Formats: sequence, structure tokens, C-alpha cells
Amino acid sequence: MGYIRVTKDNLEREHICCAISNNRDVQVSSKKAWLAERFDEGLVFLKSTERGKCFIEYIPAENAWNPIDADGFMYIDCLWVSGSLKGHGYSNDLLGACIADSREQGKQGLCILSAAKKKPFLADPIFLKHKGFTVCDEADNGIQLWYLPLCPDAMPPRIKDCARHPRVDEPGYVLFYTSQCPFNAKYVPIVEQTANELGVPFRAIHLASREEARSAPTPITTYALFHDGEYLTNEQLNDKKFFKLAAG
Repeated sequence: MGYIRVTKDNLEREHICCAISNNRDVQVSSKKAWLAERFDEGLVFLKSTERGKCFIEYIPAENAWNPIDADGFMYIDCLWVSGSLKGHGYSNDLLGACIADSREQGKQGLCILSAAKKKPFLADPIFLKHKGFTVCDEADNGIQLWYLPLCPDAMPPRIKDCARHPRVDEPGYVLFYTSQCPFNAKYVPIVEQTANELGVPFRAIHLASREEARSAPTPITTYALFHDGEYLTNEQLNDKKFFKLAAG
């Protein structure tokens, strides 16, 4: 399989989203706008020629949109391979390219968010362990920071104090999200409308800058839903899933 590095020069013509074929979709335009502003910060989006069905997205950890302290590391936003393409070594290819790039840039290592058991939209901990990653920090909600050192004296990254104990002081549903995930552009407004129809308190907080994201009360900033102060999930919800959650 061939791989393409998405850049400012080819962003508009390349397919970049997991399950969206229409480049004019609001989800695609939102994600591409977010990417366009990150390339100058060192973000790399490397994808297969299979129309975005497998890709890796990573960025110097100092510029990551997550509340972590990992200076000198490379942070992996997402490593995604679709079910039909699993088992062919593509994850190894993509991660290997990230490792090689990180070494060339003199990075101390790589880090990524996951959990003890596989969670939706997070890296598989079994794969990470197989590739030599280990857990270096963990928040109260079970979200873990994993790292792969590339030099012997690398100091393990850590989750910032603001996100170590995920909780908000607000009743009802509170959602923190960024435009890093394309699905948010479509489904956050849908969930907001569903909550309004149900008469359920719901507030969506769009983290529109790196500074806001790095101060969030949750390690995962792409999508983090709270209810009556307690963390619930990082899984993007549609109207049916939210209705079931709120009605239950």
C-alpha cells in the first residue's frame, strides 16, 4: 500500500476523513480547517492511498491540544486503521514512520492516550504494549497516558493537574470538544437539539484554541461528556444514543 503525507499544498484535494466520502460535507471542511492551522505547528497527517481508511496524525507534544506535560515528545493524536484493513501491517507502517520522523527530529519519545481496556476512538492498548509502549500516567476516569521512550534518559510525560481528576462543577450534561474530530461538526448540534427537545440541561463547550484545550478538565479533549459533574464517555453520540442515555 502507498502512503500520502497531507500538507497545505494537497489538503483540498485529498480525502482525509474516516467514513465521509463527500469533501463538501461540513465535517470534512471543519477538520480540514483545523488541520490547515496545525501544519505550521509541526502536525503530520500521513494516510494510505485507500481514501483515508488508515492514517496517523501526530504533532510535537508542546503543540498538542491535550492537557499533558510532554516537552520533547511527539504526541499521537490518532492512529486509525479500518476493520477491513487490519492485520496487514499498516499500523506498523504508520507507527514506524512516526518513530522514524521523531528520531530524525531528535524527540525523546512518543506518547498517546489510551486505557487499560480498548475504548472507542482510542488506541488499542494491546497494540501499544506489543510495540513497547508503557503507561506513564493515569487520570481518575481510567484514561491513561502511554509512552515509548526513544532515548534512555527520557523523562516520562504526565497528565496536567487540571485533568488528573476529571470533573466539572455544573449540573446537567456538559460536553467539551474540539474540531480535531470531524464528526463533532455534525453531531454536536444534533445532540444539542435533542437535549433541548427533551428539556435536558446541556451545554457544549467548544475548545477553540490550544490554550483552552490544554486547560480542560479531561485528558481527552476531542470529545468528553460529563453529567452532573461526573465524567461519562469520550464516545461521540448521535441523537438516538443520547436519547437512550438521557431517557435511561
